[in-house]
Amino acid sequence: MMAVYKRELRSYFNSMIGYVFIALVVAIIGIYFMANNLVGGYPRFSHTLGSIVFIFLIAIPILTMKSMAEELRFKTDQMLLTYPVSVTKVVLGKFLAMVTVFAVPMLLAALCPLIIAFNGTSYLATDYATILAFFLLGCLFISVGLFVSALTESQIIAAFGTFGLLLLLFLWPQLVSYLPTSAWGTAVALLVIVTCIVFLLYSMTRNKLLSLIVEAAGLVAIVVAYLLAASSFDRLLPRVLSSLSCTKVLDNFAAYNVFDLGGLFFYLSCTALFVYLTVQAVQRRRWN
Repeated sequence: MMAVYKRELRSYFNSMIGYVFIALVVAIIGIYFMANNLVGGYPRFSHTLGSIVFIFLIAIPILTMKSMAEELRFKTDQMLLTYPVSVTKVVLGKFLAMVTVFAVPMLLAALCPLIIAFNGTSYLATDYATILAFFLLGCLFISVGLFVSALTESQIIAAFGTFGLLLLLFLWPQLVSYLPTSAWGTAVALLVIVTCIVFLLYSMTRNKLLSLIVEAAGLVAIVVAYLLAASSFDRLLPRVLSSLSCTKVLDNFAAYNVFDLGGLFFYLSCTALFVYLTVQAVQRRRWN
């Protein structure tokens, strides 16, 4: 895994991608830090980080677009897969290399609360907790970009696909509000979600029997639950899906000064999920 990690890390600094990513993130953080905290005199760096989450929409696709797509395009993925390590370690090596590149601007951002402290009132505990949440959110989005890059040979498609998926995650709270709130509407929406999950399962495994079993089990479970307790389906989907908002956790740190330990675990769990999905996507391509 270390060989893959070092190879990927060198590749980001042998090209302009690593420098462009670091410069972009540092520039946005610096501009907002100067405007809000230095010139504006606001003592909380946490609020500044909370207001620049949009930078992920631009920076993460730049960082992740070549991670797997370049290997697939030039057929060098076959060489990687013949390394004396598992596919999981190959994917982890690539993921950790990107996390290392992302850690560089975050280390520079960690100086900002100290600058505020040297010039007056500061809230170091809140600021550094928010930096941690911001970093873990970035790791989650990197894992999303890695997964999208593993699905295509085109870096352009990988970049736009990552942008689209991240935009969906950013707009998640607003989109959830448009979901049906009635009991029958929720039941229908759940059936659609189960079907989409089964389609994804089939596309990754090509196992018709397993897909049919999962679809039938989901259909029976939803129908039985609806017949036994239809009232519990009222506003069920908006309540459940709104809790999966990625930006809500960072808002707890940045806006409400709450150390959301469960939210950090949510970030780590989702990151692990997308890394796992990337491994499965690479494995399927390998055996095909």
